[in-house]
Amino acid sequence: MTSMITATAWVPRGHAAAFPTEYNMDDEEYSRIAKLAKLELDDAKEDLEKARDALNKVSVGDVEGAEAGAKEDEDDSEDEDDSEDEDEIANDDDLKEYDMEHYDDEPDGQDDEDDEEAGGIFSNIKSLAYHTDNKEDPYLTLPENGEASDDEEREELQILPTDNMVLAARIEDEVAHLEVYVYEDDADNLYVHHDVMLPAIPLCVEWVGTKPGKESSDGGNFAAVGTMDPDIELWDLDLVDCMYPNAVLGQSSQSLPDISEATTKKKKKKSKKANDAYHVDAVLSLAANRQHRNLLASASADTTIKLWDLNTCTAAHSYAHHTDKVCALAWHPTQSSVLLSGSYDRTIVAADMRAPGAKVPRWGVESDVDQVKCDPHDENKFYVSTENGLLHCFDARTLPSSPEQSKAVWQLQAHEKSLSSFSINPAVPGFIATGSTDRTVKLWNITEKGPSMVVSRDLDVGKVFAANFAPDDEVAFRLAVAGSKGAVQVWDTSTNKAVREAFAERVKLPGPADGEVKERLVGIEQDDEVEEEEAEAEENGGEGGWESMDEE
Repeated sequence: MTSMITATAWVPRGHAAAFPTEYNMDDEEYSRIAKLAKLELDDAKEDLEKARDALNKVSVGDVEGAEAGAKEDEDDSEDEDDSEDEDEIANDDDLKEYDMEHYDDEPDGQDDEDDEEAGGIFSNIKSLAYHTDNKEDPYLTLPENGEASDDEEREELQILPTDNMVLAARIEDEVAHLEVYVYEDDADNLYVHHDVMLPAIPLCVEWVGTKPGKESSDGGNFAAVGTMDPDIELWDLDLVDCMYPNAVLGQSSQSLPDISEATTKKKKKKSKKANDAYHVDAVLSLAANRQHRNLLASASADTTIKLWDLNTCTAAHSYAHHTDKVCALAWHPTQSSVLLSGSYDRTIVAADMRAPGAKVPRWGVESDVDQVKCDPHDENKFYVSTENGLLHCFDARTLPSSPEQSKAVWQLQAHEKSLSSFSINPAVPGFIATGSTDRTVKLWNITEKGPSMVVSRDLDVGKVFAANFAPDDEVAFRLAVAGSKGAVQVWDTSTNKAVREAFAERVKLPGPADGEVKERLVGIEQDDEVEEEEAEAEENGGEGGWESMDEE
């Protein structure tokens, strides 16, 4: 069994419902799902027809001849089997007793209509017991206190105000799903609260604080998921056991459950050419605007960036600032219309989304970009990680004459392999965590003199694909780490001795100021089989499926 987690995201405290509701299949929801299923079925039929046409063009004569021959063989075989069965029945004295040759014959003087009038398929049941009160039925046992059972179920689903929620995009044995973890603060317990099935390999996940398809000031608790498919799905995190997303952004962009016939017809004609309305290739990165909650930016392998209006679930603008796959996005912390993007074309662009046609400032790096982040403590600084394991710090006020002439404030060889993920602590200035495919997580102290490493750890998650600090100030030291082993670990970095020594004078640390603090690392144990398969893959010279997917 192979399992990996490709992306994670935190849900800020106070946004999750205290009691998530169970999925309710009413008439309206049934109609919505039926229309969605019809869209998928139409696509499958279209693909099947194309495959049949291609097969017929290759060898129509051979196929027809083979089918005819197979039919004749099948008929001959059936005749022989029937003859053998009849002989066997005739020769078996035990079977003669039951007259199996006339088993399907109707009794004399009775046909199908008479049978239906007599009771249909249950006409042979002569004594069917029926009890008006379930308590009188000796074979039926019901809980004596149904309300108590409901209360226990509600309590299991309950999310406390002190609990943290973590989203993890998982692929396991070619089955993709989004897991919703809950971290119980008081009990130091991490568990999967619920999960949802995804249509393809997930590449990115982002928390969205507004309800798609409706203009509302009440906010919401949703997850936007980008996959190898060009569509973006939005799932309600306060709804358990949901079958379909609440909204889909893409070629079939629609606010569900309103699916028109025009949309159904349009869905059948799939376009592969980049355009302004939707993505036509995998969605590699997502970024929700925290100041304008109805705006969601997406980056795709089709080289475009889309800005989605979640009120209408349509693309408001499309941007083509890059010449290769766009893999990283980040909104500016104070200038809410400025979006930072990074690409495989080895450039980073800071674009004002209000001016789609304006010339944009551009910086360059030495290899493919992995991630970009704006510094929440300094509006002029931003960071870039690359495939070569380097972390760059740029000053947005220093504009190069060309990307090749870009000069970073500093650059750090943080890892020997790809620097796949990094995170800037929202509460502690100069505190950065980096994760790499070399399996290590490193914590850095950034000062005026430059970066210095505080601690390096292997958290036993395999190749690190995601490392993110919690967004809430009271738990900002918590770092969620996940990777190729399919494990999620939540590390309370404030309990690490080296971290406490490095940042004690910069911020008030949780826990006692003096004395030893037991280091806190909470996760879910993984099967040994996963580790064995990963070790075997490396012995065979493989670098892991996630990196190979990026190359594709």
